[in-house]
Amino acid sequence: MPETATTEFWRDLKPIENCFKPGVPPEIYMKDPANSDERYFIPLSETVLSRPMWISPQRNMWADILWAKKAGLVNRHYHPHQIFAYTIQGKWGYLEHDWTASKGDFVYETPGEGHTLVAYESDEPMKAFFVVSGPLIWLDETGASVGHFDVHDYIALARGHYAANGVGADYVDTLLR
Repeated sequence: MPETATTEFWRDLKPIENCFKPGVPPEIYMKDPANSDERYFIPLSETVLSRPMWISPQRNMWADILWAKKAGLVNRHYHPHQIFAYTIQGKWGYLEHDWTASKGDFVYETPGEGHTLVAYESDEPMKAFFVVSGPLIWLDETGASVGHFDVHDYIALARGHYAANGVGADYVDTLLR
């Protein structure tokens, strides 16, 4: 139950009984995941970490927070599906575009786009919330495909990281929907 209402106009409303249909898993709620225990952030590269918040193996999708404590680089990659991003703090962008995202900025990435994600030196470390659809296709410096990273790779990476740092590999199961 949420906190008790005091002066809100809806304070006498009763919650819906049996709000979940049969077989529906509960929502995922995280208190301030962008500033949580660092053990929940998985290294994606030498300079960028990822905090998974929701993972859908069936849809090949995930939502995460990317974190670069200082200047960072994910890798050159191509998206065959759309991506949504919201900047929590810091600065980041793509070498291939003429903008730099900072606190409060939203980015919609068009399917069929290749780019190089970089985080800039800033007063605050870069943290951005992403909703990733489909795989990331890793690219070399010429734009040729050299590998991929999909939801199953993400799950395996997360399980390994959590098993090694005391969180426990089964924590990933709480994020699967």
